[in-house]
Amino acid sequence: MAGQATLWSGGESPYAINSKKLGMWLFIISDALTFSVLLVAYSYVRMSNPRWPTPFEMYPAITFSTIMTFCLLSSSVTMVMAVAAAHRGQRSRSVQWLGATMLGGLAFVVLHANEWMHLIHEGVTPFKNPWGVPLFGATFFTLTGLHMTHVICGVLYLGVMALGFGRGKFTSQDVEVSGLYWHFVDLVWMFIFPLVYLMSTKM
Repeated sequence: MAGQATLWSGGESPYAINSKKLGMWLFIISDALTFSVLLVAYSYVRMSNPRWPTPFEMYPAITFSTIMTFCLLSSSVTMVMAVAAAHRGQRSRSVQWLGATMLGGLAFVVLHANEWMHLIHEGVTPFKNPWGVPLFGATFFTLTGLHMTHVICGVLYLGVMALGFGRGKFTSQDVEVSGLYWHFVDLVWMFIFPLVYLMSTKM
């Protein structure tokens, strides 16, 4: 009828954002709440315990974690380049940038696993550590382990995206959505790094 709004009949999204991007934003919001709770809990436990250990020396812990941070920040840049190339229709270039992003993520995981092995060798576990504060190991492995799991899942996600986009199965919007996830993972680390590592540096 003239003068009445036309009902949405399918096809284009009725919202200003496509369903994949909306779904990713909803996931990021829910995951951000999870990390926020863990970070607040860690901060509370740390501040309420005057004998909280500060085991991280400048080398190797702080040096390695700084390099890890550089790897993730660099991978954010390559992810931006991958999305930009995808929107320009440069599939092969976008796949190359996605590969570089994956390498940055893998470098982060390898360095982080090495840091874990170093702490485990010193006797740190989720249930005990040499410094007499059992919650240190529990909070450290929970926070960093959950984040590292996200990085590993992100690398796998980008691998699938690179293969699919290179073969024409995915669109530039799909690459952009994967970029949202990767930038979120990088952002979370920018809270974990100073809170867990820099504030626990051995003087």
